[in-house]
Amino acid sequence: MIPFSPPKIYQEIIDEVVDTLKSGWITTGPKTKKLEQNLIEYTGAQKVICLNSATIGMELLLRWFGVKEGDEVILPAYTYCATANVVLHCGAKPIMVDINDDFNIDINAVKSKITSRTKAIIPVDIGGYPCDYEELNKLIRSEEIHPLFKAENEEQKKLGRILLMSDAAHSLGAKYQGKSVGSSADATVFSFHAVKNLTTAEGGAAALNLPSPFDNEEIYKQLNIKSLHGQSKDALAKTTGNWRYDVSEAGYKANMTDILASLGLVELEHYDKETIPRRKAIFDQYIKAFESEKWAELPTYKSDDKESSYHLFMLRIKGIEEAQRDAIIDEIFKQEVSVNVHFQPLPLLSLYKGLGYQMEDYPNAFHQYQREISLPVYYDLSDEHVATVVAAVKSAVKKVLNK
Repeated sequence: MIPFSPPKIYQEIIDEVVDTLKSGWITTGPKTKKLEQNLIEYTGAQKVICLNSATIGMELLLRWFGVKEGDEVILPAYTYCATANVVLHCGAKPIMVDINDDFNIDINAVKSKITSRTKAIIPVDIGGYPCDYEELNKLIRSEEIHPLFKAENEEQKKLGRILLMSDAAHSLGAKYQGKSVGSSADATVFSFHAVKNLTTAEGGAAALNLPSPFDNEEIYKQLNIKSLHGQSKDALAKTTGNWRYDVSEAGYKANMTDILASLGLVELEHYDKETIPRRKAIFDQYIKAFESEKWAELPTYKSDDKESSYHLFMLRIKGIEEAQRDAIIDEIFKQEVSVNVHFQPLPLLSLYKGLGYQMEDYPNAFHQYQREISLPVYYDLSDEHVATVVAAVKSAVKKVLNK
């Protein structure tokens, strides 16, 4: 069976983890701090905090900004549930909008949903392809939208507008206007989950780029406190000899450990040299294999000002419905090839359906979803295995659609 997305674990990573275990420092410590610094250099962000998931990174940022009951946060209906769940955790209301054909958030739909209750917008780089950050930044600063913002605490007064927080779980290493994703929004959150391009097994990072007069170093310190039960010092800080600490709020347990950071340190060293180029080569092979098929709609992964991180190859089959897509997937699995679907739009899920969200309100999200099949893309996927995947997909489509 060709798997969908196994992690890339090789001897250098194993050696780094063993080194951490032997060091006697396995929780948040010097390697986590080193990974944070390396990610600052890689992304161009002003400050980065590593955490135990991207999800908690989004929630901590919303809570730092004071998002609460009665507030609204705009996000695409087409995303993983974590994007909306964190809004519910804060007591606020997720305001869902439709997507464009490239799976990214429809900015005109965003504009139509902004009210005086809107505190944040969370665009999502689906599959690793960046959103239109310049247009989003222009929108929230525009003469029409900017006056709608109602600041209710000191942080909101200081920013004076809607917070733009990117869910970049898929897009570490993607490029937007010539720069690495991580510096185009007020905050950008990455995932290092096991299936991501760069993995720490579980984990994530929040990259900070709040404008003046914010001090991103100070925000970093505040997020550290929130990520450690509201405690003023972590274990590393206590090694200086001054053990005494305080607890200023009921925070979370969300810190990354040095064991996890060890994987990330090695992965980042190889990321642009090996990981991204190999994933791009697999994308290119899929494009070449499917571009002549009339039934194939290929994903957008590069334009004049954007380049994907090549996380997901999101193939769509033209003119089919959900049941046919699922039948095609079944036929692909019968040929010992694993594929996936990214994602079920939120209104299809019991939680959000129960909260009153209706799939009919997001027609393009459903139109893309019902035809989507994500193909395997990972470093160790050989050219021969790519050919096997292609043959399996073509055979399955032909069998189900008689094409």
